[in-house]
Amino acid sequence: LTLKFPDLATDDEGNEGFWTLIYNQGFEVRIKGRKYFAFSAYEKNGKNVTSHCGKTMPGWTHDVMDRNWACFQGQKVTPVPPKHHQMPEQHSVELLQQLKFRTNYDFIDQINKKQSLWKATAYRDMEDMTLEDLVRRAGGRKSKIIGIPKPAPVSEEVKRIADKLPEIFDWRTTGFVSPVRNQGGCGSCYAFSAMGMNEARWRLRTNNTEQPVFSPQDIVECSEYSQGCDGGFPYLIGGKYAEDFGIVDEKCNPYKGKDGKCSTDKSCPRQYSYNYQYIGGFYGGCNEELMKINLVKNGPLSVSFEVYNDFFHYKGGVYVHTGLQEKFNPFEITNHAVLLVGYGVDAATGVKFWTVKNSWGTQWGEDGYFRIRRGTDECSIESIAVQSFPLY
Repeated sequence: LTLKFPDLATDDEGNEGFWTLIYNQGFEVRIKGRKYFAFSAYEKNGKNVTSHCGKTMPGWTHDVMDRNWACFQGQKVTPVPPKHHQMPEQHSVELLQQLKFRTNYDFIDQINKKQSLWKATAYRDMEDMTLEDLVRRAGGRKSKIIGIPKPAPVSEEVKRIADKLPEIFDWRTTGFVSPVRNQGGCGSCYAFSAMGMNEARWRLRTNNTEQPVFSPQDIVECSEYSQGCDGGFPYLIGGKYAEDFGIVDEKCNPYKGKDGKCSTDKSCPRQYSYNYQYIGGFYGGCNEELMKINLVKNGPLSVSFEVYNDFFHYKGGVYVHTGLQEKFNPFEITNHAVLLVGYGVDAATGVKFWTVKNSWGTQWGEDGYFRIRRGTDECSIESIAVQSFPLY
């Protein structure tokens, strides 16, 4: 196979197909009636990581009807020397599991004094969490993305379509968005984001005659495409897992908020999705205008963004990262998956924003939701949006 920028795959027989990177973790190819997916190969020894960019881990392949499964392994025809690098300095899991979060009221005051777009507050439930719980709450260690692409250029055609959209839009007004839930101290935000997208689009597809709540625990326990409570990515869950294996109702595997053996009731029917994709068609093809178009046309989107420790204290308003860092509670930047449900313009300030459903419970933020500045790729939220469609 030959993979050409940005998304063209060809084989030795002259067949053409599609390919995309999957975050910075691997790639997927669709060609000649088959799909191929694999993670890139690497070795880790303590802080030392060796990336074998020229080959893959053992991956999965099947035909487009999800039949005739097989394993494969890929290697570049032209050898690529391995790259050696060290992981950034991180606090150990063991240390963060022992340290309890402590509310730093001075830090909250600093946030509120530095800017006026949003308000910060203290949350008592965070006092019951360890610092490792907070890392997981914000995405988990395995969801960190290095080198997130910038938003793609906007074509004149896309701009023309986007300009005709309403100035304010919110799927919550239709009743198609399922209730806010709480992921707890498990890094399962990717599963809640992916299930939330499928729930909303299933409601939209059936005109609210069916209102499913799907099981994130099935993903945490049973998916080989993610890392349980250590994190994962919506493209592989709301998209590929939902298409390859299907998703189940919450009652088939109620949420426990912890890792475990796959315990999903095997008698439960599974619902499937199809045509999963990055907004823009491939990794790196996303931008604000395409997100608005697909949001309005097709329904809520799974999106990801970088979480900094000021975000934990968000209470209301339009979030913009302050640049402030908290000394009492050590924290590494993670990539958090959430559900995009609308957009608008703040009446008081004129600042454009996205309306986003979080999975930290209704006591957090604006009844479980938050608004974040739109049009500036705030915390990389306009870079890697994902969608899929219910097979009904």
